Amino acid sequence: MISDAQARPFANEWIAAWNGHDMEKILAHYADEIEFSSPFVIRLFNEPSGTIRGKERLRDYFAKGLAAYPDLKFELFHVLTSIQSVVLYYRSVKNLLAAEVMFFNPEGKIIKVVAHYTEQNPD
Repeated sequence: MISDAQARPFANEWIAAWNGHDMEKILAHYADEIEFSSPFVIRLFNEPSGTIRGKERLRDYFAKGLAAYPDLKFELFHVLTSIQSVVLYYRSVKNLLAAEVMFFNPEGKIIKVVAHYTEQNPD
């Protein structure tokens, strides 16, 4: 079980790495064998499956995303925990709301991500 005491510092570090546009700090959260699924993979990386596998491909995808959105800034709203995963609910690029389900390996690195987005305002 991942506790709130474990998940919250992780979430804050993850958000700070993205807001700092620091590729090495961003990638430090992910395992080498990461599987990353997102609608943005289709749009930005021209990958019809919406899924990227491997940290080096993820690096290329994130670099393309940071270049496409130079003003990228995330705003964290909630951190939800479970047995081997967390969900980060935050405001993303283009004012989209995002929820990323992140699964962790035993070493505490993200092994799988499924990202979800909506344009609706939660208020």
